[in-house]
Amino acid sequence: MKFSASAAAGAAAFVLAAIYLFVSAPPELPDRKGGGKLVPAETALALLDAESASIRSMYTREIVGEGSKHGLAFREDWKREEVKAGPLPALLLRETSARLQMRVPELGLFLGSDYPLVKENLFTGQQAAYYQEVKKTMQPKFYFDAAQGRTTAMFPDRASAKACVTCHNEHPNTPKKDWVLDEPMGATTWSYAGKQVPSETMLRMIAQLRSSAVDAYGSYLQKVAKFEGGTRPTVGDKWPREGNYLPDVETFRKAVETANSTRTLNGVLAAVSAAPAGEVKK
Repeated sequence: MKFSASAAAGAAAFVLAAIYLFVSAPPELPDRKGGGKLVPAETALALLDAESASIRSMYTREIVGEGSKHGLAFREDWKREEVKAGPLPALLLRETSARLQMRVPELGLFLGSDYPLVKENLFTGQQAAYYQEVKKTMQPKFYFDAAQGRTTAMFPDRASAKACVTCHNEHPNTPKKDWVLDEPMGATTWSYAGKQVPSETMLRMIAQLRSSAVDAYGSYLQKVAKFEGGTRPTVGDKWPREGNYLPDVETFRKAVETANSTRTLNGVLAAVSAAPAGEVKK
C-alpha cells in the first residue's frame, strides 16, 4: 500500500506528538532551531495557554478549593520556612513559569491583572492598554513586537472557581473585594522569539510546560514534608476531596495527562496539518 506525502507527514506528526506529549520526563530542549513543519507562533502559544489553564484550573479546584475544606492553607508567602501553606494558583503558575524559562529561554509567561494581589503582577504601559481590550472583548490579543522580535499573546483569565473569588475577596491586601464567578481577573501573557515555530520545537515546548507544572507542584509537596504532626496531609494516591490528603507527584502527573493529552494532541495535529514547510521567519 502506498501513502501520499501528506499522509506520511501526518503519520509522522502523530508519532512525534505521542512521543513528546505522553512521556513523563521529556529531555531538555537542545540548542538548535528544531525541525518539522512551521506553525504560526500564535497557534503554538494558544496551545500552550490551553494546556496551562487546564492544569491551573485543576489545581485551583481539586487542591486549593477542596484542600481548604480540610484545613490546608494557601498563601503568597508560602515559601517562608515557618509558614505551613502551599502556593496560591497564581504562584503555582509563577513557579511553573520560572522552571519553563530555564528550560525554554525563547518562551516567556506572565500572569497579570489590573487588580493584582501582589504589585509584581500589575499590568503597566502598553500591556495595560492591551489588557483593557482583552477585558472588554474576552478574546485573546496577539501582536508582534518588531523591536524585540517577539510574538506576544494575551489570554483572558476568568474567575473560574469559587476558591478564586473567595481568596481574592478576603485577602488582606486585595484592591478589589467584590469579585464574582466568571469575571475577568487578569490575563496570561505568553511571548515567543519569532513569528513561526518548528513543529518539533512546539511539541517540546508543550512537553516542557507540562513537566514544569508538575515539578512546580512537587515543590509544594517538598514543603508539605516539613509540616509537623497533624498539620501534615497524607501524600499518596488520594485527593483532598477524600479528606486530609494530597496526591503525590505521579498521581498529579497522571491527572494532568488524563485531562490534557487527547485535547492537546488533537490541537497539535490540527496545527501541523495546516502548517506549511519552510524556513523559520524571524
